[in-house]
Formats: sequence, structure tokens, C-alpha cells
Amino acid sequence: MIIIMEKNATEKQIKSVCTHLENLGFRINLNHGEVYTVIAALGDKRLIQPQSISSLEGVKEVKIIQEPFKLASRETKEEDTVIEFPNGLKIGGNERPVIMAGPCSVEREIDGLLEVAYAAKEMGAKVLRGGAFKPRTSPYDFQGMEEKGLQYLAEAREKTGLLVVTEVMDTLDLPLVMEYADIIQIGARNMQNFKLLKAVGKCRKPVMLKRGGAASIREFLLAAEHILANGNEQVILCERGVKGFDSTYTRNVLDIAAVPLIKKLSHLPIIVDPSHGTGKRFLIEPMSKAALVAGAHGIMMEVHHDPDRAYSDGAQSLSIPQFREVMTNLNKLIGRIDYANKHLCSI
Repeated sequence: MIIIMEKNATEKQIKSVCTHLENLGFRINLNHGEVYTVIAALGDKRLIQPQSISSLEGVKEVKIIQEPFKLASRETKEEDTVIEFPNGLKIGGNERPVIMAGPCSVEREIDGLLEVAYAAKEMGAKVLRGGAFKPRTSPYDFQGMEEKGLQYLAEAREKTGLLVVTEVMDTLDLPLVMEYADIIQIGARNMQNFKLLKAVGKCRKPVMLKRGGAASIREFLLAAEHILANGNEQVILCERGVKGFDSTYTRNVLDIAAVPLIKKLSHLPIIVDPSHGTGKRFLIEPMSKAALVAGAHGIMMEVHHDPDRAYSDGAQSLSIPQFREVMTNLNKLIGRIDYANKHLCSI
């Protein structure tokens, strides 16, 4: 249930409504907008009649949320969530789309990671991606360097100024990953690991949640809801493709329609990962362009200093020269999108 307070509602009136709802067993989430204060009441709506809330002082309107993802819904928060980092980077809303780039996994020699990080910085990327903990289908594949990999990422951040996004796979590893990461990634295989979602919901760092390979849009947003419901409002969604019936030519089916659909349903920022979404490096540029035109707040792509010898996902990784070429073209498009967001949309 959503309670919209009057423009001139006092703090006393807002607190009174919150206390009344809490006494009825509802959990409260407050959103102080530029014009209105919105109260999201989470609980069993059968316990109360909306008319009884409408009669309280300072209440303008009461809405019953139909979608199960209450906190992620546009009905709860109409304006876009924009996540701001200490270095000034912003993700979401009408901010300039952000590029996240780096290898699938951090490997045993740091030189390759640094080479990619310097190229990413040079071409305008703002975030360095790289896996220190790697979920692999086969137990014999490279599983990641764990803390040593995190240390390499931190060194690359120190030398380039790029923020770091890296995956956490287990609640036991969360404190360690939090020491090094600027953005905590929940991978597709863990999208419905509810214990892990609850744990990252209790931390105070931005979380990038990847869509599961067989997840519906509703399931995706409900996974985000678990994080929001535990107190962390800094959630970035990542579309990375879903399983299709034809895996001959692409690894997954990249759901570009998910971008405008989620932007209609939710206030959370959404980025797209065309590397995992297609599994083919030659498809990264066209699908990145499609995602940006569809309204994505950013792109995550895999870049490796020597893709043919990569420990994981080399076929879907750009070489550094390829990355420079792709970024040259994407930066032109991003510039036009940024101009439209800042000027044309306000006309």
C-alpha cells in the first residue's frame, strides 16, 4: 500500500501515519520526494481499510499496489533512482550511460588486467569488471583467484581511478568482497539465492543484480525486492540474456525489450551485458547500440588483453584494439544520447 501525503504535510502528521501503520504490523519505507512524501506500507493489506488511512490528517491519497515488487515499483517511487558514488559517478535517470569493462576473470598475472584497465580508462569507461570468484559449470575449470584477484582489482583501481565491480558467490565471502569492491555483483546463477540477496540487502554498498538465465521480468524484479526490503536501496539491474531454444549461434537471447519494460515498471537503473547475452564478440557493438537506444543506463562488456588465451569466456571478450574501435563508435552514440537527455527531454 502507498500513502501519498499532502504537499504541506507536517513531520508530525507523517510520523503519526507511520506509527499508526507500524502498530498494525506494517513495515514502513519513507520516500521524501521534491513535492510529496510517499509512505510505502509493506504487509498484509487485508488488515486495514484504505478509507481509514485516507481520513488521517495530512494524507492526500492511498493506493493499493497490484505488483508484488512493492519497493521496486514505479507506484512506490515515481522518479528514477540515481546511484551516486564518492568519486562523483552517477548511474541512472538521465545521467550519461556508463561503460563497465574488463576481463571475465582476474588471472594469475596482473599485467594483463592493468593493460585492460588503462585502455578502459583511456576510452571513457568508468568501472572495471573482473571476477575473483568464478562460478563454473565444470569443477575442472578455472575457479578464480579469490582474495589475490581482489587485490589485483584494487591495485588497478588505485592506478586508474576506475571503480571496481566484482561478484560475490557466498554470504561467507561477502565481508571480504566488501573490503575491495565498489559495486557488489550478484551473478545470474545466484539471482534467487535469497540468503545472499538478504545479506547484500543489509550492506551499504551498491549491488548489481544480474537476471537469471530462466528468470521472468517479475522474478527479476522480485529478486531486487529482496535486496530493497532488507534496507539497501542502491540496486542496479543487469539484463544479460535468457536461455533460448537455439544455442547454435548465440549463447543466450539478449532481451533488449526488458530495458524499456523495466524502466516502465521500476525506478531502478538497468544496464545491459551483451557479452554474456550473445557469447559472440562481433555482436557486442550492435547489441550495445541497441541497448543504449532502448534506454539502458550503461553497458557491461568483457575485454581481455589476449582473448584467445583467456582462462574463461574468451570467445565473448573483445581484444583491446577491438575494444577501442567499439568504444570509439559507442562514445559517439552516448554523446548524442547524453545531449538528448540533458536538453531535448526538458523542452
